[in-house]
Amino acid sequence: MAAPTKKSALAYAADATRPSSPRDYANAQNVGTARALSLKIVQLFISLASPMSQQVLKVVALSGGLQRPSRTLALVEELVEGLSQALPVQARVVELGELVPHFGSVLYRKQLPEQVEDALQAIESADLIVAASPVFRGAYSGLFKHLLDFVHQDALVDKLVLLAATGGSERHALVIDHQLRPLFSFFQSRTLPIGVYATDTDFSNYAVSSEALRARITLAVERAIPPLRQIASARAATAARAPLLALA
Repeated sequence: MAAPTKKSALAYAADATRPSSPRDYANAQNVGTARALSLKIVQLFISLASPMSQQVLKVVALSGGLQRPSRTLALVEELVEGLSQALPVQARVVELGELVPHFGSVLYRKQLPEQVEDALQAIESADLIVAASPVFRGAYSGLFKHLLDFVHQDALVDKLVLLAATGGSERHALVIDHQLRPLFSFFQSRTLPIGVYATDTDFSNYAVSSEALRARITLAVERAIPPLRQIASARAATAARAPLLALA
């Protein structure tokens, strides 16, 4: 007579958990379903616990200066830096002077080279646009407007826009409200109430040197933060709903 085989502890454990009846099978299936559901709930709470600050916002700045060095570019970079310190952003600066040779004589968007098309798509997909132009003959430059003429008329609806301009004297300070703001009103964009205007005396060697200008930049950034946080909160809420929908 053959000697009985000795079961290992693992085998006994397997026998103890193996269903022995249809009811046991059903119970085991329910336990497995409950465990899977619990795992999904844990994943949901992890996603809900993710801080809003992890939502990276896309900021695209359009600098209307046509040459380097540029006071307009210096102003734009200060604004972008302020936004970057306040919130997690993916920032890009589009310099008009670099694009002019590629679109100055073009009439239709379909004729634009890839470099300009890429810049337009960046502008259209931004969460916030920083739009800045030097003042020429009392208004933004014609080439600044020419580039925006290629933007689809519905692409900037409800888009946040921070307006800025540079000029030779304080006499052109109203260019923001009389020229730039109506331009983006056509696009149905949400222009922020505080714009930033700077004169030549606010710069030294094409760098911001005026404390008054720094204060205006700080104020503009502070006023831009609440609506940007609203965008980040809405995006975080949408991301959090995805695991919840997966439970259905």
